[in-house]
Amino acid sequence: MSQGVGNVSSMDSSIPDAAPPVGLVVGTDDATPLEYWVAIAPGQYLQLDDVVALERAVPGRDPVRMYGLVGDMRARHDGVRFDNDVFLVDDGVLPAEVSEAALVQTTRVEPEVFVPPLPGTPVRRAEGDERDTALFFDGMEARLPIGLSRDEGAVFANLEFLDGTRGGHVNISGISGVATKTTYATFLLYSLFTSGVLGTDAANTKALIFNVKGEDLLFLDHANTRLDADAEAAYGRMGLPVGPFPSVAVYAPPRRDDPSATADVSSRTAGVTSFFWTIEEFCHQELLPFLFADAEDDRQQYTIVVSNVTAKLKTAVSVGDGVVSIDGETVRTLRELVDLIGDRVDPDGDDVEERFRWTGRAIGAGTIGAFVRRLHAAVKPLEPLVRADVANPDRHRIDLENQQVTVIDLHNLADRAKRFVVGVMLRRAFERKERSGTAHPLQFVVLDELNRYAPRDGSSPIKEILLDIAERGRSLGVILIGAQQTASEVERRIIANAAMRVVGRLDSAEATRNEYGFLPDVQRKRSTILKPGTMLVTQPELPVPLMVQFPFPAWASRSSEAGHNPASTLAPDDDPLRGLP
Repeated sequence: MSQGVGNVSSMDSSIPDAAPPVGLVVGTDDATPLEYWVAIAPGQYLQLDDVVALERAVPGRDPVRMYGLVGDMRARHDGVRFDNDVFLVDDGVLPAEVSEAALVQTTRVEPEVFVPPLPGTPVRRAEGDERDTALFFDGMEARLPIGLSRDEGAVFANLEFLDGTRGGHVNISGISGVATKTTYATFLLYSLFTSGVLGTDAANTKALIFNVKGEDLLFLDHANTRLDADAEAAYGRMGLPVGPFPSVAVYAPPRRDDPSATADVSSRTAGVTSFFWTIEEFCHQELLPFLFADAEDDRQQYTIVVSNVTAKLKTAVSVGDGVVSIDGETVRTLRELVDLIGDRVDPDGDDVEERFRWTGRAIGAGTIGAFVRRLHAAVKPLEPLVRADVANPDRHRIDLENQQVTVIDLHNLADRAKRFVVGVMLRRAFERKERSGTAHPLQFVVLDELNRYAPRDGSSPIKEILLDIAERGRSLGVILIGAQQTASEVERRIIANAAMRVVGRLDSAEATRNEYGFLPDVQRKRSTILKPGTMLVTQPELPVPLMVQFPFPAWASRSSEAGHNPASTLAPDDDPLRGLP
C-alpha cells in the first residue's frame, strides 16, 4: 500500500533554491484564502506547526505567494466505505491507499491578493528567509527571542508590541504547576535583558517580580546545576547566552516576633533583605487603603471612613526612626496605631466632634463598627510589615533602582498581607515612572495569580492600579507580565490590553471560554494536552498562534538546582549582611 495522493512528477517548484514540494493542494475539500488542505506526497511528511508556502499565478498581476502553518492533520484510507473495511484492506482483500493531508492556516499573502490556492498547486516547506517571511520575522526591526518552534528554529516577537511603541503587556494562562507560567515569564525577562534587543537601555531597564509560591524565584542569580548540553544548545539557537540573571535583589518579609527583623526564608540564607514599612511611611504615604484591598470592601460603606481616616493620618508628626506622634500620642507599632484609630472613631465616645473629624459626619455606628473590625483583623497579618521598633529602618526599604531585577517574596504571608505588599509596590512602581517623565528605560512587573488582585467583579485599590497600568502603563514604560490559572476570572480590560497572550496547559472547561477566542478550535484542544515548557503564543502581527518551546532555565528555579552565584565572591556564611537588622 502506498502513501500519498497526487502526481508527484508534476510538483516542480517555481521558486529557485526553495525546498522541494511536500504535497499538493487537494481538490476534494474547499480551498479558501484563509485555509486549505494539502495532500502529502509519498516519502514526505508534515507535522503540526510546520511552516509552508506556495505560489499561484493570477491573470494580469504578479504571482501571489501564500504562506501558512499546519494547524491540523488527518490520515485515512481512500477507496473504502465502512470503518471495518480496514481489516479487509489489511488482509489484502480490498484495494485501498493510505492518504495523509494537512490543514494549512494562512499566515501571510504577498502581495495581498486574497485568492484561494488552486487544487494541484505544489506546496513546499518554508525554510530560511521564506520561513521568516511567513511568520513576519522579516519585518521586525527589534526581534525578541521567545522560544523555539518544533523544527528547532528560533521564534521571535516584535519588541514594538512589548515596549509600548505599538502595544504592551503580556498575559499568561494555564494550570498551576503544569503550565510553567512563572518560568516562561522569567524566560521572557531573561531574553529581554540578554538578547541585546533593548540596546543601550538594557542596563537601566528594571523588573519587579512578586514571588507568590514557594521560594523558587529566590535563586535567579544562581546558575542551574541541572542544565545539560541540549538546553545550552537551545539557548545558542536563539542567540542567547547561558547563565543566571546578572543583577538581582531579593527581599522577604521579616519573621514574626523577631526583634531583629530577620528575613523569613528557609532555603536561602544569604543575600536576602527583609522589608517593612515604618509607621511614618504608613501614615504619610497613605497606605491605609491597602489594608482594605479586597474586592468585597468596595461594596461596603466603610470605604468613606477609610478615606477620611487616611487623610487624618497624613497629618501625623514624625518623631524619628519611623515613629510618629498623633494628637500627642507616640505610635511605634501597628497595634498601637489601630488602637488609637479605634479610640478616635468610637461612636460611643464622649468627644463627638473628634469622631466627626476622623470619620466624617452622618456616618452610622454600624459602618464605623465594620471599619474597626476590619482594621483589627489586619493587625496580626500586617504587624511584621508595618512597624517602627527596629533600628535603622532604611536598611529594610525595598530599592527598585539598585539592581536590574527585584524579587519580592510573598509566599509566607497571609492573603491580606500579600494584597497590601502588592498594592503598595505597584503604586510605587507606577508613580516612579510617572515622575520620571519618560517611558524609557522600561519597568516590567511580573505578577502571578492575577485573578486575586484584579478579579472580574468588584473593585479595589489594587485592581484600579492594575487597570491604570493596563490602560496607560505602556505610554509610561510600565509593562505588566500577568499570569493566572483562569483568564475568565480576570478583569476583561486587563486581558484585552495585553498585546501578547500566552497559553500553557489549560483545563478542558476553561479552554472553552470566550477569553480564548484567539485560539482556533484545534489549538484549544491542543492546549489541554500541552507539556510543561510548551506554550501557545499569539501576537498582533500573526493571525494564528505559534507553538513555542522554551529551554530549561539557565538560572536556578529551586534551591536544589542552585550553583555558584557569579555576582558574589563570598561563601553564604561570609555574607556581611547575614543576620543584621
